[in-house]
Amino acid sequence: MAKKALIVDDSASMRQMVAYTLKQGGFEVVEGENGQDALDKLAGHKLDLIITDLNMPVMDGITFIQHVRVLPNLKFVPILMLTTETQASKKEQGKAAGATGWIVKPFDPEKLLQTVSKVLP
Repeated sequence: MAKKALIVDDSASMRQMVAYTLKQGGFEVVEGENGQDALDKLAGHKLDLIITDLNMPVMDGITFIQHVRVLPNLKFVPILMLTTETQASKKEQGKAAGATGWIVKPFDPEKLLQTVSKVLP
């Protein structure tokens, strides 16, 4: 059975690039336009991975992660932040919220898949 990933980014083109990369790696993909949209789409999905942007309208990535981490079925699902932010303080905020890893945009598809394979059981 294919692993399922949720991609959360307010940029449709970025979601498409990440989705394409993950599909090449054998994933099924669910997409969210922002943190709130993604939370609304979580119901009924068993996820193996979440990749989220940091800066988004409606609900940002840090707040989204905080909401995800209190859900019993998603408490231990790996969450990767995929963002243009490189500041150590932002990384610390992400880690404190429950992010598993941090990838800087623009991303290399091969490196993304390598990182994903490292964080998945």
